[in-house]
Amino acid sequence: MSQPAGELATLIEMIAKALVDKPTEVSVHEVVGENTTVLELKVAKDDLGKIIGKQGRTARSIRTVLNGASTKLKKRTVLEIIE
Repeated sequence: MSQPAGELATLIEMIAKALVDKPTEVSVHEVVGENTTVLELKVAKDDLGKIIGKQGRTARSIRTVLNGASTKLKKRTVLEIIE
């Protein structure tokens, strides 16, 4: 993992672990492309609703934090929540 993108993956992992009931089942996989890095967030099935939130508000907030951090690092990063 490259250092800046690794920091973003760690950030998403910390946020997700704080929100779920089973933090040991949280994993973030990084897929690096030419222009964009995709962070794939995987949580336990029971915790999926906590990550998405009502009408997707929690997921949108996590993506907003990610966009702010990646913009500061001059990167383009996308968060995908894997079911």
